[in-house]
Amino acid sequence: MKKTSIEIPASFKGDIRQDAEILEKFSEDTSIFKISPALVVQPKDASDLNTLIHYVHTRHGELSLTARSAGTDMSGGPLTDSIVVDMTKYFNQIQTVNTEFAVTQPGVYYRDFEKETLKLGVIMPSYTASKELNTVGGMVANNSAGEKSLTYGKTERYVQELKVVLQDGVEYSFKKLHRDELEAKKQQQNYEGEIYRRLETLIQDNRDAIKTAKPVVSKNSAGYGIWNVWDEENGTFDLTQLFVGSQGTLGIISEITFSLVKPKSASRMLVLFLRAKHFSQLGSIVNSVLAHKPESFESYDDKTFNVMLRVFPKLFWRLGGNPFTLLRDFWPEIKLVLQGGIPKLVLMAEFAADTDEEAKQMAVAAEKTIQSFGLATHITATQSEANKFWTIRRESFKLLRENVSDKHTAPFIDDFVVRPEYLPEFLPRLYAILDEYNLLYTVAGHVGDGNFHIIPLMDFTRPDFVKIVNELSDRVYTLVGEYHGSITGEHNDGLIRTPYLYKMFNPEILNVFQEIKEIFDPHRIFNPHKKVDPTIEYLHTAIKKHS
Repeated sequence: MKKTSIEIPASFKGDIRQDAEILEKFSEDTSIFKISPALVVQPKDASDLNTLIHYVHTRHGELSLTARSAGTDMSGGPLTDSIVVDMTKYFNQIQTVNTEFAVTQPGVYYRDFEKETLKLGVIMPSYTASKELNTVGGMVANNSAGEKSLTYGKTERYVQELKVVLQDGVEYSFKKLHRDELEAKKQQQNYEGEIYRRLETLIQDNRDAIKTAKPVVSKNSAGYGIWNVWDEENGTFDLTQLFVGSQGTLGIISEITFSLVKPKSASRMLVLFLRAKHFSQLGSIVNSVLAHKPESFESYDDKTFNVMLRVFPKLFWRLGGNPFTLLRDFWPEIKLVLQGGIPKLVLMAEFAADTDEEAKQMAVAAEKTIQSFGLATHITATQSEANKFWTIRRESFKLLRENVSDKHTAPFIDDFVVRPEYLPEFLPRLYAILDEYNLLYTVAGHVGDGNFHIIPLMDFTRPDFVKIVNELSDRVYTLVGEYHGSITGEHNDGLIRTPYLYKMFNPEILNVFQEIKEIFDPHRIFNPHKKVDPTIEYLHTAIKKHS
């Protein structure tokens, strides 16, 4: 595409950038891809979005608009060779915050959003591990979740209302409607009325197929969230649920209303150390702990433990840098390793309550439940001790990535979900596949949800890199499909997983997704090749080239 061929109308009030530095910055997210955009625009308001949309329509399929915020996406979701719409420069205002809800623009960083909500003792709890870097708009676009999702669920649970600029350039408000409100919308003889009529018909005509296709897992970001729109039990119709997780493929979000919750003030962590002999009982162990309702239930494997040892000098300072304190806090692990070697899997169940004593009682009760499994366990005494485990969980692989010069993170099978009871059978099969490729990788994740993250460190210049990406994606997602799981619980489809949606969904449901795209974006002006119309070619032509 010739960059000089794009002439944004003079009525556009925002910034237009085409310099090499900005194009380079917006050519990458945190995925394996690099695609240089033709242009970056920074709109000031909804009227600027209207101008952009109408201009792109005049180009008859030559151009498209891809909304982008912080670029922390791991799937290639905000990458395009056409026009990037940067929402962070001007769409970055928090408009209202109280103890029940907050109204914000999508370009607000979560770290800034949380500072304001915490002043009132509340949070939006679906934050991710990258919460210091990502924006709230990206969280909505990907239907993000993190370590507290076991208790609090995903972003979809907290979106009350959205303002979205659709393909006609008009900004619409979407929220949960009751039956009479839906009927009133359907009576409108305009584009909005058409949307409601067509979507309700689509859902009713495919009612049984949609129900059957819903992933049998607690977390899913694959496909469009069509099963969350029509709540028959409560008689509500909620189109926000279709936009959440849609990766900007249906319109551009201009404002978000989040509901907020008050977090518990105290917590204790129960740490479980599993040997290889315990793997056959993993599902029972997980379900026994889940019965006691931990707020978070995380895990990391022996490979992560080894990574920790490899980068321990730098991890030492992240953990506080006091050798006496660290010796005390690490004594359970030191003792365990001396007695029998590195554990195969470390599970971290954090119990939250209003008082420390209540949180401790919950952890002790869970510990007693699993005594029959013969596990080594430990209950943390302080928050700083618990933070040690969180640091290992969050930081060790990041440190390894920063200190291995010839390899780079390669997220492409990084976010699958299977039900916990399948893990004893699923994980050994997964490890067997991965180990065929001689990769350096770790397995960590949200074990309470059966959601795991695998991010290998790889040399992108190795001749078989693309072959490995294609083969492993196909084999791992086939395995996930055998266990009726999801190929992405949090990170979404993007360029990396859209070609593999058929591993999860049958042709009938894939056609439903296509029809959703047709209703909202028939001319494919919004973030093409994500969710529908996959381009497997990008796996060959758009992978980053590192020296």
